Amino acid sequence: MNEPNPPTPNRTPAPDRSNVPADLNRLIIDAGGDPDAFHGRNVRDVLLTGLKLLGDGSDTGEVKLINRALKELRYALKVFRPYRDTPKISIFGSARTPEDHPDYVQAVRFARTMAESGWMVITGAGDGIMRAGHGGAGREASFGVAIRLPFETNANDVIVGDPKLVTFRYFFTRKLMFMWMSHAVALFPGGFGTQDEGFEALTLIQTGKAPLVPIVMIDPPGGDYWHHWDNYITKSLLDKGWISPEDKNLYFVTDDASAAARHVINFYRNYHSQRFVKDNLVLRIRRPLKDKQIEALNDEFGDLVVDGKIEQSGPLEGEKMFPALPRLHFHHTKHGYGRLRAMIDRINAADAENAR
Repeated sequence: MNEPNPPTPNRTPAPDRSNVPADLNRLIIDAGGDPDAFHGRNVRDVLLTGLKLLGDGSDTGEVKLINRALKELRYALKVFRPYRDTPKISIFGSARTPEDHPDYVQAVRFARTMAESGWMVITGAGDGIMRAGHGGAGREASFGVAIRLPFETNANDVIVGDPKLVTFRYFFTRKLMFMWMSHAVALFPGGFGTQDEGFEALTLIQTGKAPLVPIVMIDPPGGDYWHHWDNYITKSLLDKGWISPEDKNLYFVTDDASAAARHVINFYRNYHSQRFVKDNLVLRIRRPLKDKQIEALNDEFGDLVVDGKIEQSGPLEGEKMFPALPRLHFHHTKHGYGRLRAMIDRINAADAENAR
């Protein structure tokens, strides 16, 4: 004989959420967007992600962190957006460096040279090397990416009050903006923070999580801070097999501010930018190379190609940005970015040969 079913406890019916996507679509339309366009669909996903926090068992601290991080990133991107076509270099170094120190003088000289070449500088907006970077470039060519700290609460007197000053609560959102907005990185002597930013830039580029950009490490004339650092990298990392020999292509050590500026600017002589289209790495260049130069690239850098070869063409299917620029593209191994850095040097050198 079948047992009777136990009585069903009284429960509040689950709310009907079937209209949520449609409601979000209406919100997007009311905000001036198109919910069927790629951009609108992504915004809807952001809204849905936020709503899912309600059912995830998230606590107040978790929601506050996500909310504040999103707000910081949105505002920072809004500040940088009008300058998206201007190349920018992030400058790192000690906040403790006094104005009469050779490192400070060198940072002013370097930042001034970059600004005169049409670049803008991004620094952490504090004193020391950060103030030197802003002072050399000038207020108009400077961004400040500040962080709220118990012992550092004010921006330096060059950038304070400028609309290009953004203050962050979180280091991780600030770090993201440094790398995302930078076309190059310059490091002057500093402490834990400087080392942290330098190693993070190297790690992201070495692993392919950030596009290749030039990284320069600048001492004052006759200085040895970065020379000792490079010796550590060679003896403790390279010689022990923790990095590959080509990884040392990812940075450039010098005590000459002019040489550092030339290194950065020459990186973009012909190379423009990169992106992946499926498995194909696309290198946008400013001027096409000759057939024999493409052949030379295949001979020297064939180890970066999974199959096929390095080819030159116009935009690949699905590419929309910079349609007038020629491309070099190939099925990339997705490792060996130090070798890829050397390949970009060859591309730029080939362009210099063509200009003679």
